[in-house]
Amino acid sequence: MLNTIFAKKVGMKQWFDAAGKRHGVTVLWMPAMKISGFRTQEKNGYSALQMEIGGKTKQEVRTPEADLSSFKAGDEINFTDIVQVGDKVNVTATSKGKGFAGVVKRHHFAGGPRTHGQSDRERAPGSIGAGTTPGRVIPGKRMAGQMGNVTVTTRKLKVVDVNPNQKTIFVSGAVPGPRQKLVKVQKI
Repeated sequence: MLNTIFAKKVGMKQWFDAAGKRHGVTVLWMPAMKISGFRTQEKNGYSALQMEIGGKTKQEVRTPEADLSSFKAGDEINFTDIVQVGDKVNVTATSKGKGFAGVVKRHHFAGGPRTHGQSDRERAPGSIGAGTTPGRVIPGKRMAGQMGNVTVTTRKLKVVDVNPNQKTIFVSGAVPGPRQKLVKVQKI
């Protein structure tokens, strides 16, 4: 049974439920998806479906070997067969890249005081080592560096609306990544 589809993030908007309460939702648009090939345990070491998305992009969806026989190359995937209103989904995408960032922006450090002669230490990390012993910086220390541009999964988002005519679904809350990027939607 297939439980994964791919979508493009359109953006966020507000959505009103039946009681008139406002919710922030992310709009996801579903491009045409076809099965273009298979990966098998015997040949590739794992089993998966290869998908053609929007006529060009190929993605893989891990699928149990026993379920591969129920699909054939060229089959169209209809997203309404997989996702309905009320379902919970995990959405995976690459987060927005923020470039090189210091410790205040990246890890929310407080920085140093503005007074007492510390005019050049406001956004500095402070001490990074423990002295003579162990005589080195411990691995994993939070420091300045690349921020964003990593794979992020937002879990247990609720599908609040499905529109088959416009090929869109509304998911409660925020989804990682910039607009118009491909995201993976996995039903739980």
